[in-house]
This record gives sequence, structure tokens and C-alpha cells, in this order.
Amino acid sequence: MVYYKVAVSALLALSVSNAWQPSKQISASTKTTAFLGGALQQHASATSSSLSMVVTDPITSSPMGGGFTASNAESRRVVPENPRNRPVMKVVYVVLESQYQSSMTAAVKRINVGNDDMAVECVGYLLEELRNDDAFAQFKQDVAEANVFIGSLIFVQELAEKVVEVVQPARDNLDAVLVFPSMPEVMRLNKVGSFTMKNLGQSKSVISDFMKKKKQEDGSSFEEGMLKLLRTLPKVLKFLPSDKAADARTFMMSFQYWLGGSPENLESLLTMVGQDYIAPIKANMVGKTKKIAAEPVLLPDKAIWHPVAPSIVFETNEQYFKWYNSEFCPDAGIDPKTAPTIGIILQKSHINTKDDTHYVSLISELESRGSRVVAIYSGGLDFSGPIEDYFYDASGKPIVDTVINLTGFALVGGPASQDHKKAAKVLKKLNRPYMCAVPLVFQSFEEWQSSELGLHPIQVALQVSLPEIDGAIEPIIYAGREGATGRSVPLADRVNLLADRSLKWANLRNKPNQDKKIAITIFSFPPDKGNVGTAAYLDVFDSIKAVLKQLKTEGYEIGDAPMEKEAIMEAVLNDPEARISSPELNVAYRMSTDEYYELTPYATDLEENWGKAPGNLNSDGQNLVVYGKQFGNVFIGVQPSFGYEGDPMRLLFAKSASPHHGFAAYYTYLEKIFKADAVLHFGTHGSLEFMPGKQVGMSGTCYPDRLINSLPSAYLYAANNPSEATIAKRRSYSATVSYLTPPAENAGLYKGLKELKELISSYQGLRENEGRGAAIVNSIVSTSYTCNLDKDVDLPAVETYDAINDTIERRDEIVGAIYAQIMQIESRLLPCGLHTVGVPPTAEEAIATLVNIAQLDRPEDGIESLPRVIAASIGREINEIYRGNNQGVLEDVELNTKITEAARAAVRALVQQSTGPDGRVKEVKSFADELGGMFSKMMGSKKPWTNAIIAAGFPSVSEERLEPLIKYLEFCLRQVVANNELGGIMELLNGEFLMPAPGGDPIRNPEVLPTGRNMHALDPSSIPTAAAVQVSEDVVRKLLEKLKSEGGDYPESIAFTLWGTDNIKTYGESLAQVLALVGVRPVADSLGRVNKVELIPLEELGRPRVDVVVSCSGVFRDLFINQMNLMDRGIKMAAEADEPIDQNFVRKHALEQAEELGISLRDAACRVFSNSAGSYSANVGLAIENGGWEDETQLQDQFLTRKGFAFNADKPGMMEQQADLFKAALKRVDVTFQNLDSSEISITDVSHYYDSDPTKVVQSLRDDKKKPMSLMADTTTANAQVRTLAETVRLDARTKLLNPKFYEGMLSTGYEGVREIQKRLRNTMGWSATAGEVDNFVFEDANDTFINDPEMQKRLLDTNPNAFRDMVTTFLEANGRGYWDTSEENIERLQELYAEVEDRIEGV
Repeated sequence: MVYYKVAVSALLALSVSNAWQPSKQISASTKTTAFLGGALQQHASATSSSLSMVVTDPITSSPMGGGFTASNAESRRVVPENPRNRPVMKVVYVVLESQYQSSMTAAVKRINVGNDDMAVECVGYLLEELRNDDAFAQFKQDVAEANVFIGSLIFVQELAEKVVEVVQPARDNLDAVLVFPSMPEVMRLNKVGSFTMKNLGQSKSVISDFMKKKKQEDGSSFEEGMLKLLRTLPKVLKFLPSDKAADARTFMMSFQYWLGGSPENLESLLTMVGQDYIAPIKANMVGKTKKIAAEPVLLPDKAIWHPVAPSIVFETNEQYFKWYNSEFCPDAGIDPKTAPTIGIILQKSHINTKDDTHYVSLISELESRGSRVVAIYSGGLDFSGPIEDYFYDASGKPIVDTVINLTGFALVGGPASQDHKKAAKVLKKLNRPYMCAVPLVFQSFEEWQSSELGLHPIQVALQVSLPEIDGAIEPIIYAGREGATGRSVPLADRVNLLADRSLKWANLRNKPNQDKKIAITIFSFPPDKGNVGTAAYLDVFDSIKAVLKQLKTEGYEIGDAPMEKEAIMEAVLNDPEARISSPELNVAYRMSTDEYYELTPYATDLEENWGKAPGNLNSDGQNLVVYGKQFGNVFIGVQPSFGYEGDPMRLLFAKSASPHHGFAAYYTYLEKIFKADAVLHFGTHGSLEFMPGKQVGMSGTCYPDRLINSLPSAYLYAANNPSEATIAKRRSYSATVSYLTPPAENAGLYKGLKELKELISSYQGLRENEGRGAAIVNSIVSTSYTCNLDKDVDLPAVETYDAINDTIERRDEIVGAIYAQIMQIESRLLPCGLHTVGVPPTAEEAIATLVNIAQLDRPEDGIESLPRVIAASIGREINEIYRGNNQGVLEDVELNTKITEAARAAVRALVQQSTGPDGRVKEVKSFADELGGMFSKMMGSKKPWTNAIIAAGFPSVSEERLEPLIKYLEFCLRQVVANNELGGIMELLNGEFLMPAPGGDPIRNPEVLPTGRNMHALDPSSIPTAAAVQVSEDVVRKLLEKLKSEGGDYPESIAFTLWGTDNIKTYGESLAQVLALVGVRPVADSLGRVNKVELIPLEELGRPRVDVVVSCSGVFRDLFINQMNLMDRGIKMAAEADEPIDQNFVRKHALEQAEELGISLRDAACRVFSNSAGSYSANVGLAIENGGWEDETQLQDQFLTRKGFAFNADKPGMMEQQADLFKAALKRVDVTFQNLDSSEISITDVSHYYDSDPTKVVQSLRDDKKKPMSLMADTTTANAQVRTLAETVRLDARTKLLNPKFYEGMLSTGYEGVREIQKRLRNTMGWSATAGEVDNFVFEDANDTFINDPEMQKRLLDTNPNAFRDMVTTFLEANGRGYWDTSEENIERLQELYAEVEDRIEGV
């Protein structure tokens, strides 16, 4: 087959000569196709000089100043060189992507050379270029001079508005406007003679009716509807005589030509429109014969394409594989019988326009590795049909082993409207790994490489976030556009990586289980403290036991792996009391420095931060040491730490350091020495995904990419943490498997708090007994002081108060306030114990979860909360009862308690119907709809849950009103008890498609359940939702009311902290709070995406605009950079509003800062800050957890240095260090504020909350050195509240650290449990360090509980001596730093105990 070799050589030469190579080559990128030899390399080197891009230094040369979209429309301007007295038609076009550039340019040049009747001037704009002021001004001028405007795929709201702003006023003067699938407001600009779409989406029209009908019939997107319409309409319209039909036909023909995309098709489009609609050309044509427009040359709507096939495309599998297997594969050295097959999804427009070099490059790389390829496309943006048609053989068996979507878009619907459920269903049926690689659209390669942020935010939203909801993994950048021509260019090292990784996933499918090597990676954080096997709420070693058992069942070779948790721990640690820096951990491998440098291509790059290998981390002084234990083909390894936890200087760096040599050696070992087929990262979370590099869209120099390289990664991640799971997906190419967090139960009461409740119960029966009632009140007040409730409730002085002298009403007020406080503690939700992978909740645990689910109204589903229905049965509104409860109204506190108990009884009755004798729910029996319900109604009998509510004291509850909720709770119960965690792990290790699922709070969104699925975040452009805005307005009202009640005035500035996970769980509540304080309103576009804001008039707002300083977590920055843009635009809008400064504190402060810093008002109004790209946290938590800090000044400097990078919507491609601006904004802050949105993670569970708390930072910066008030919003229940930080710390300590229900639950899990208790103590001290809001009694009571009780002390020491030593250290440190004032006796005991524990650990 000589033609094949010649053709493929030419194509591959074209591919390589157009492939952009990074300046620092890694070895993988030098691969070439084996059978082409060295000639190809010579060709590549000969042409490499032509590869320099137009933009050389995007950070400085970009007209936007942000490193994004520095291209110029002038490269797309074509002016006739010699008009020859022909009338000239000017065409202006705007497109999302650049693939039409070369075809349009060629079409125009063909007309200008070969058409005697007309000439064309043409200029094109990429949509994103319109953000630039100069480009936008030029666009406006071009449109004003144009005859024809063409637009396509204009789906970005703010840019769609810019297009409308320019084209709408010019529309009457334009001879034709052709807009192909775009936002409705842009589509309404269409004008071809008498044909318009001005009523599109607003009133009845033939086209809109057709679209709606098609959507109802088969879920078609707008573009799919258009395609189906144009297949039928032209055939009918061409026989109709009316001008209207002719104009409609012209539009539909134009659309067909546009979809055809080739220079010939576009030439026909321009010729047809010019002859029929441009007046000077029509006049010039009088007496001449019109050129007859050729029929559109169209490829089939769907087909298989191969770059060297004898026919352009194949419309059936049989045709393709007949040619491919019998002719192509033998010639290419591919064995069709044994070769893996990679399915590839392509964008048809690139094939139409012959802009396919990036496709050719990947196909050639895959085939050079011995793989078969089947590449398919679709005429629209629904690829489900072609998958069904081409990825199965005649018997219905899948042909492919891995699927790569090269379009970057969602599988069904593209950028406009998606059908994720349909996509996931199609992909699960195929059941193959599904990768969605991303071509750069708005950046050249050099812009992308120079950008610390990486991929353009619009592309992240459209081409990373949306495919993830389909179940896609691994958003690898593989191609982009060449600056001058707009043509697609492959990026060689990325294409190699994509080919390698896709074949590794295929290998998991094809390799026998007994031969597969699996590396289970566990974490140890903080290091050096007996913390091996850390993961949020996960019993790691018990879970590893479950995974090993499952692996063995499925035929994996696990050698002599023990089947007991303690034995596994012993094998890995060699001593459960091990320290990671000592030889007590089991050493699996010693890697010499020579071997390390040979196998780790980037090793020398690490020397800048860590010196030469081996260094002193994961090292024995001569070799690099890999800790872990191998059992057959399974290796359990301990991932090294970041390495700089205890180093004050490194913690202060604004940008995070590279991984150390030991970290790099660990992943080198997994891939190149152990030769793992896959790695299973075990629990939330490790350090890999947080290593330095771009935010999204890794390059070959980003450390997560370098470390994981070609290893498939499955990652067990807590279902309630979708934000960090998403970072793992995007930065370390991990497919996540969600696991359940322990069900939340009521915290309950203990010791004095329990006694208080009993006293209050006695008072309720004796309140009118003058003697006994008063005596009980005196006891209540005295016991409240003993329990330190005087910090939370305004109590009378215990020494002088006697209730006998008080009125009953006043006694009720006192008792009601105390009752409300202890009920807050008792009803606080508390996750108990640790979860073991694969173990579903018990019936009791399911009840706890369902009670919490039932307490929330779900108006979007027409579901009322259980408390609301119960309250309505006695004529009360539940929100009124909550208000009375919060204010301490005794009657309402009692009623709220009674309603809560009735709700719990009802849920228990529901669950008991399905509970087996073993206390677990196997199968959920539905009683809501069954036939028996009809008979029970006829017989007048009630359902069990109704009877439970009646028995609890609410005889009038409406069974009919309960019905929607009960049906919903039955659905939720099925979700809660279902479990696919072990199944999900095995699906990934067996090379299958793992179904996607949202992550978040299962209480707010039960769709999070069941676990064991591939977790995703949400469409970032969907938040804040209308419901979130409504809740946020309520929280802001309560916040301002609390501040007014405390100080009398509105605050001028509030410092906010925004978290990624919290905003996913709440659909943007805290984001909406920021906007509400400033007085701006988020506005959704016609597709429901939130892309703009509008200023709320002061008259409507009814209060001053409050200034904000927003500190975004690094994860929020990565996931929601478009929302940072939204906030920045809204805040600047407020700053620029011409309003009195006593009513607009944003403007007041921005004016002051502009003068102070000598900058513009707009720059002075920057209020949205975060870490530099690729860095996370203020490192305050790291310093406190590891003792690596000298004083509070160091912590404050870390916060200011690491969090002082400003986001500026005017420079969207960069996070710019703006320390002076950050300090100037913070020094004006009156209040610091955070949100708690979930019962699962509270302020002492993790270090994140205090890590980003700026309370003492603000105090140090304020001129008056006054500490700002610290507040927290608690929306963990339907009864949202705003508390002071001190109140929240006390509540958290009482419900967790000091609560026997919590610490006994933790201790029941053994080794891990001691660590969990110590973690809360250490995090409590963190709040002392950053905010000074921890009461002395918290440390004192904790010391009494864990240290002064000899029995407890012994349990902790025996179970995990390292964690206990850390606990003793924390107490001593809290005292030494002045956070805890205690007796000398306590300190001496702690010092003696520390020495005793040290001796125990050292074996003395």
C-alpha cells in the first residue's frame, strides 16, 4: 500500500512541523512514529524556526494585561488588492473558535481573484477579543462600515451583549445579518431580506415551534433542532414562489454552507448573499447572469474519519474496519486482533475546514504505539448517536477500550445546553474510561504556557466543568491555535501524554487481574506524629482491609496480605507508634541517587528549593527511601509530606515550593520500579494535587503532571468535599470515588448540661409553685455558671440573685434563654466515629440522616419540611417558632423541642418498616403509594409515621400534606443505604466507566448518594442560584441586625472568607452574601447562567452599601474564577456609583485608598484576593499543626504574604501580588465573617477555617489597634443563625472535644480515633492564635477530660502514643503562648507526662 506510506508521511510531517514544542523538552515528547525513521525528525528540525508564535511575552504584551487572548483581528482582515471597479462587499464575522479563519480567508481571496462581478473585504473577530477596549472599538467601526455580519456559537453572556450592543443599532443599515447557533438575543439579530428571527424565544414562530417540538421528542439542543430543520426546509422552500420563502431558503442554505466550512462552501455563501442582497452588487449584476450557487458540499452528519483513508469518511463500521483492519493495520504494523482500540470524538467543523493537524497528531501517536483508532464526528453537538452507531460491533459488543473526546465539550449539547443524564447513560452502557481533552481556544500556546492560571476561565467553565458532569476525566491540553493563521496546532509533549494515559486506561481493561499491579497510597499528616493513614472521617486501615479482600475476590494477586486491620498497620508501619522520619516505618525500597536522577527527568529542577538529592527528607543520608509494604502485586505506600511544614521561612514564601526529592522519588518508584498499572490514593486528602503548577490545564512543567505522569489514578474522596476532589481530578488527573462520611447524630447532653435539662424539665412542671419553682430557677442559674453558660446567656449574678424576688415572666425569660442554649448544644449535628469503605449505614444511622434531610423545605420540588407540616397542624408558622426559640421564649423553645422529637419519631417509624433483624435496611419498602394505602384510607387507619406524630402530641397533622415528603424520604432512604464504594474502586481498576455524581452535603442534596461514584462539582456559571440569593439575603439581614444591636451603626467594611466546597454545597450562598452587602444583584442570562450583576438602587436597598474584603481559598479560586470576576465587577460598579459616601462605604474607602496609594479609583476598588496561582492556604494551619511558628506576627505575615494576590476583572489572566492594597483594605475592616454550612465539617474539624481567619491581622493593621468583631453564620439547619466566633468555638467544643458521645465514638476506632481527638484540640488552639476567641474553660475542661483522668490518659497512651504526645505538647504550648491560664500543678503533670511518653515511644 504505497499510497498509505506516502500519505501518512506527508500528514505526519505536517503534524510535526506544526506541533508546538515546549522550550524545555521532556523525554516523552521526542517520540516519533517508529516506521518513519529519522527523516521525519530532520523535517521537523528544518521547519522548527517557523514555529515561533506571534505573542512572545503575553504577560507584558497582551492588550488585556492578563495573559489571555492577546491575538489581533488584523490577522483576519482581507482587503482586495485590486478591486478592478467591482463593487466591494464588506463582511464582519465573530466566532467562538478560530478554525473558520483559514477557510474564510481562502474563500474571500478566491472571490477577489476569480469573480468579475464583486469583491469582498473581510475581517473576523474571536469572541473573546471583544473584551479588549481597542478591539471592541475597532469592531464597532468595522460593523458600521459593513454590508454583512456573520456570527456563530456566541454563548458567553457578557460578550453576547457586546455583540448585540454593536450590531443592533447597525442592523437596519446592514444588508444581511447571519447568526448561527448562539444566545437567543444574538439569534434575534438575523436578517435576510424579509426573513428574521426577531421573535425567537418570545412568541410563536414556525422555527421556535419546530425547535420546541424536537426538544420534547428527543431532547435535542437548539443546534440539533436547527440541523434537523435545515435538512427538511430547503427541499420544501425551493418550490415556494414567495419572497419570504426565498429569503428563508437563503438563510438555511447559508447555514448549510457555514456548516460545510470549506473555502468552496464559504465562497458560495458569500457569492449568494452578495448577488441577492447587496445593493451595489445587485445593480452591477443587471443584465448579467448570476452565478448559480453550487449545492453545499457537505460531509454526512455523522461518520468515521481517518486522515489517510481512501474515502473521506465512512458511514458504517463495516466499511471502516474492512479498510482499516485489512489494509491500514498490516501496513502500519498493528495487529487488529490484539491491539487496544481507542475511540476518538472529533469536531466536524475542523474536518470541514481541513483544520485537523491536532487530530492527525494524536491518531498517529496512538497508532505508532500499536493501537487501533476509530475517530467519529457528529454534525451537531450531540455525540450520543455516533457513539451508539460506531463504537459497537454488529453483535452489540463495544469495540473501543478507551474513549477520548477531543472537542472539549460536553457529550450532549456542547457549550449551549447540556443533557448530562443522557450522556452518562450512553457512556455507562459503553462502560469504557471517558477522557475529555481540551484544545486551547482563546489562547495561543505561549499565552497559556506563560499564564500561571493556565486555561482560560471561560474554557474551564465550558470545556472542563461541564464534561466532568458527564463523567469525563483528565482535562489534558493537547492543542491550540497558531497566533497568525488561527489554525489548530498540536502540542507534542501533551499529545504524547494523552496517548500514553489513554492506553494505560485501556491496559486496565485488557490485562488479567492477577497480573495487574496496584499501588495503594496512604497519607501522613501532620508528619512525624503517628499520623500514618490520615483521611477525613475514614478508618483507613479498616478500609484497606476491605479493599484487599475485594481485590482478592476479583482475582488480584495480593500475596500474604493480612486480613486484620492491626496486622496491616503493623506491616506498613512496622510499629503502630512509628514516626515517619525514623526507620520505624517499613522501608519498601532504597533508591540510590544515581537511579533517582536517571529515572526522574525533572530531578535537577528540584535542586533550586531542596539542594542536591538525597537531602534529609525520606532519606537515610545516602539513598532516597520509599516507605510501605508490598503484598504480591499490591503495594501499600506512604506518600511523603510537603516537606516545609516546620520551616518558618518556607511557610512564609508567597508561592509554594516544589516537591522535595523524596516526594518525587515516591512517584518514580510507583511508575518505573514497582511498575504500577494504577495508583489508588486513599482518602481525603494527600499533597499531590496541591503541588505547584497551573490552576487548570497542566503543562509538562507543572508538578502534579510531572509526578503522576502516565499513571492512571483512582482517588477515594469524601463525598462532602467536591471542591478539593475537583482539584484532584483536574491537577493530578484522578478519577474520584466518593465515600460516605459518618452519619450525623444529635450531640446530646452530658454532665452539668444534662443536669440542667433535667432541672428545666422540673421547672416546667412547678413554675407556678412559688417556693419550689423559684428554688429550681436558682439551681438552674447556679448550674449554668458551673457549665460556663454565662458566656452565652445574660445571667443574673449568682451571688446576689434569688428567684423568689423575681416575677414568673422574668424567671421564664431566664430559663427560656438557658433552655434555648442547651437545646442548641443537644441538637447540634455530630458525625460519630469513622467510616469504613463498603459498609453502608445501619438503620439507626439512616434515621439520623433522614431526620436532617426532612427538616429542610425544598420548594423547587414542592416538598415542605417535616417541622413545617407539624407546626401547621397547630396553626403555627415554623419560622416564627424558630425566632421565638432563638430569643429564648420558653413556650417556643419547648414547642421547637416537641416538634423535633415528633419529626424524629415519624422518620423512625418510616425506617422501621424496612429494617431487618440485623438492624440494617436491605430493601426499602414503599408505603407511600402502595395499594394498601387505599385500603387504609377506606378503613380510616393512619400510616405509621402519622401515628408517630399524633402520639408525640400533634393529633391534627395532615397525612395528605405529609405524602410528598414521605415519598421523597423513601427515595432518600434508598440512596442512603445503597453502597458502591468497593464496586466503584473496582470499576476504575478494571478500566470501566464510573458513573458521575455531584459532591456536597447529602442533607441538602441527597443526589450525592449513593457513594462510590465519580464525584464532580457543579457548573460554575449556575451560581449563585435564586434560592441561594434568597437565603443569603436573610443571613445578611440577621448579620446586620446583630451588628446594629451590638454597636448601633452599620459596619463600613466586612472581611469575608469564601470556600470552594461551601459554595458548591449551598449553590453560592456565601458568594451571594458578598454581593448582597455591596448592594449588587446577580443576573441570570437566557440560558440560566449567572454572568453579570446589576447595581441595586440605594432607595431599594434601604441602607448603605457595605464594603467587603474577600479572601478566597485557593480551591475557590481554581473552581470559581468566573465568580471572582463577577464579584470584582460588582464591587467596582458600586465604587464608581455617583452616590454619597455616607451611603456607599465601598466608594468611600476606594477614594481614600486611591489617594493613599496613588492609583485609579477602579484599581483601588479591588477587593477580591487569594493565593498566587498554583498555591493554596496561608500556611497558618501548617505552622500551627507542626509547631513551626515563633509568634503571632509570623502567622500574620504569612497570611498577608500568601493571600495578598488580587483578582482584577480588567486583567483576568493573572493573580497580581498587591500587598499594599490588601493591607489598605484590611485596615478599614470592622467585622470578620465566615460561614458554616454543613454539620459534617465545623470550625475545629479542619485547620482551613482559622488558616484564613484575618481577625488578628486586621487588629494589627487598624490605626486604633481595635480587634474587629468576629462573626459566623450557621446555616447547618433550617434555623439559620449568626453567632459570634467565641460563641461558635464554645458550641463546637461542647458538642465535640468535650462531649463523651464524640470522643468515645472516636476512641472506638482505635489508633485513628486518638488522632482525631488531638486534631480538634490543636485546631482549637489555632483559633486562639488567629482570633483570640477561645475561652480558658475549653482548655481547662479538655485537660480534666483527657489528662487528669488516669484511666482516659492510659487509654490514649496505649492506643496511639504519638498522637497522645502531641496532645500533651498542645496543652503545654497553649499555656506557654498565653492562651490557657492554669495551675502550676497541671503544668508540672503535663511536663512529667511528656517525658514519660517520650520514653515510651523511644522504648526506654
